[in-house]
Amino acid sequence: MLGELSKKEILDLLQNQLYGYLGCHANGETYVVPVNFIYSENALYAHSGPGKKIDMMRQNPKVCFQVGDIKNSFHWKSVVIDGQFEELHDQERQQVMQGIIQKMMPLKENTPRETSHGIDPAKHDQLIVYKIAIDTVSGRFESHNE
Repeated sequence: MLGELSKKEILDLLQNQLYGYLGCHANGETYVVPVNFIYSENALYAHSGPGKKIDMMRQNPKVCFQVGDIKNSFHWKSVVIDGQFEELHDQERQQVMQGIIQKMMPLKENTPRETSHGIDPAKHDQLIVYKIAIDTVSGRFESHNE
């Protein structure tokens, strides 16, 4: 059976998944990358070092974000979000980083000695924390009883 996810099912998926796919578009190019995120109060929050996706989102803040839970070809859930990129600063930036750390760290079996996400510890001051304010959201699923 194919169907639409309820609002509760969409929220559950956003709150329980660790990774999603961020799509951005600028200068005639579309770029899609996996990112870890947290969901809170009708927005997604994430972080990144400087690079292509940040440059593109600064040029065009309209983005798309997809989160899924795929068990197999006939049993999956997917949420697609259209939203607006916004860089965060000061206290809000710190709060979001704490939220990301709290969500990610308990799930790590072995914390690596290397820096996380390819960000040089000497350049942590260049870390960009951002918000995707949600404009529209839709959710779909496929499920077959066996």
